[in-house]
Amino acid sequence: MRVGQWVVTTLAFALPGTMAFAQPAPAPDSSAYAALAKLPEIAGLWEMTFGGGPRAAPPEGPSFTPAYAAKLKSYQEAQARGEIQDSPAANCVPPGMPGVMTQPYPIDILVTPGKITIIAEAYAQWRQIFTDGRKHPDDPDLTYNGHSVGHWEGDTLVVDSVGFTTDTALGGFGMRHSDKMHIVERFKLAAPDKLEIQTSITDPDALTKPWNSTRVFARHREWTLAEYICQQNNRNFTTDDGKSGINLKYEAQK
Repeated sequence: MRVGQWVVTTLAFALPGTMAFAQPAPAPDSSAYAALAKLPEIAGLWEMTFGGGPRAAPPEGPSFTPAYAAKLKSYQEAQARGEIQDSPAANCVPPGMPGVMTQPYPIDILVTPGKITIIAEAYAQWRQIFTDGRKHPDDPDLTYNGHSVGHWEGDTLVVDSVGFTTDTALGGFGMRHSDKMHIVERFKLAAPDKLEIQTSITDPDALTKPWNSTRVFARHREWTLAEYICQQNNRNFTTDDGKSGINLKYEAQK
């Protein structure tokens, strides 16, 4: 984990000559960039589509283990009693994975040698998908968006992600997951301006079977991401006893 890495680095500087430093990876050359041109063109700005196509059966929701079904029931009962009035997002807490990929805001995919970066307009979040052949760390830091590695299988980018903090929701609020949650995504161009992402989520503690879904994104070649500052004009607040509220009083700026 990062704390251990910091300690090792500190010791290395404190005791010169006692341990070897890892050599930095060489800068990518022109051939690395030329190889990118042969890949499907998934780079660009995309927005998840909502409807507009043939009607289909609603996707199946997650199948929870008894322990995690009880967590959801407890959350819903607290909501019904008025004890939970807002989601963490009301106080600018980002959704993390998988929610960050289902927001009604665009994402920008950047493809570079050894790494694909996804920048989400919502909450100004980003994901790093390493495509340089590295593996997941044995003890990853638990983060909102996890640790992701990817590889190409023909025309499909396969992304494997682990290492998620349990502070985030699985799907709707009140749906929880454990730190064993594992997400596999398959990115594929269905048309030049249509991207399909198939997602499979497994969690031995929280789910009785994989939770699968497919979402479609439309490309917007003329768009750019807008600045997203959640705290700007945020009128939600939390009281000292944990209750949520909202301030609707308008105060003109002087």
